[in-house]
Amino acid sequence: MPKPLFLTTIFSPFDPPDTRPHLTLTFAQSIDAKIAGKHAQQLILSGPQSMRMTHYMRAIHDAILVGIGTAQNDNPQLNTRHLPPEDQGHLPRPIILDSHLHLSPSCKLLLNYRAGQGRRPYIFTAHTHKNDPEYQARAATLENAGAKIFPVPASGGLLDFPAVLQSLRHLGIRSLMVEGGARVISSLFAQHSHLIDTIIVTVAPLFVGDDGVSYNAVSNNSRFNHVATEIMGKDTVIAWSAHVHT
Repeated sequence: MPKPLFLTTIFSPFDPPDTRPHLTLTFAQSIDAKIAGKHAQQLILSGPQSMRMTHYMRAIHDAILVGIGTAQNDNPQLNTRHLPPEDQGHLPRPIILDSHLHLSPSCKLLLNYRAGQGRRPYIFTAHTHKNDPEYQARAATLENAGAKIFPVPASGGLLDFPAVLQSLRHLGIRSLMVEGGARVISSLFAQHSHLIDTIIVTVAPLFVGDDGVSYNAVSNNSRFNHVATEIMGKDTVIAWSAHVHT
């Protein structure tokens, strides 16, 4: 499969602001807007063609971000393994939002890093827990397993997402791909839609039903303009941008 043309149209070149990376929000959903199964269990929604498209997107971003729910339920690798070998040169940095440091030290992200097959994961956590002995013990375990931990402000159990983005920009991350899960997607749409530059949604031709997990849609959708719709195998991929005018 050749690299989808609209990816080049949207993402080349990246021109992020000084205070944060270019933010791409991307996820796969069913026709009835479900992105996970019962009790947030992983659903394989993307077909082979759209999955490769997603891995091409990973390859052109500096980092990929998921929440701790996705990290625990899916145990993702966040790499580019579905691309041809000649296109796998760039590995994005895995970023995990994990307020209480519940990430398993034996997760695939850390196993891959220790095996030299992935980049060191960055974990953003709540600095309010830094004096908790149990939290400190979990931090030490994760750091010994290879993670790098960044405490940031938090409120109501949610990390200060603009502070996360600012830290990533200071760390040299110019482009960030957010892949979920439902809580992260809903929070972005509800509170931080002004920080989203690009949205790419893969729609799979199936119904999940009432037991599936959905998300809250964007409220300020006037910022986003339709860029392209492409059929990839059985899936429909739709792209919007806050910087492309029709």
